[in-house]
Amino acid sequence: MQSHSLVAIVTLLAVLTYLWMGLQVGGARRKSGISAPAMTGDPLLERTIRAHYNTLEAMPIFLPALWIFAMVWNDTVAAGLGLVWIVGRVIYARGYAEAAEKRETGFMIQILATAVLVFGALGKLVWNLVQGGAI
Repeated sequence: MQSHSLVAIVTLLAVLTYLWMGLQVGGARRKSGISAPAMTGDPLLERTIRAHYNTLEAMPIFLPALWIFAMVWNDTVAAGLGLVWIVGRVIYARGYAEAAEKRETGFMIQILATAVLVFGALGKLVWNLVQGGAI
């Protein structure tokens, strides 16, 4: 049985990335002078909040796919794809904070990593079932 230490580290790095984005929301609040619970009124704040929320929305897809891929394929490859996802999310958040149209590159990076994880894991599981092997 392989160790999943690398994927565990990447999972924690993804959580830290999400926490960093939350801190960016706090910084945007300070710059705009808009206190919680208000969510609107300044474009920088609104874009920063959206980047943070969009990442939260992506994590329930990314994290199970990351772990299942690691279990059925390889921990090292899964961890590498997870790092690509994190880099994509950081590029996405930084670009989105600057201007909504600058989020596309980061989005494409992270969605490709997610797609490889999801479809790679699903494909391997289906293949194992078709072959009559254990999952």
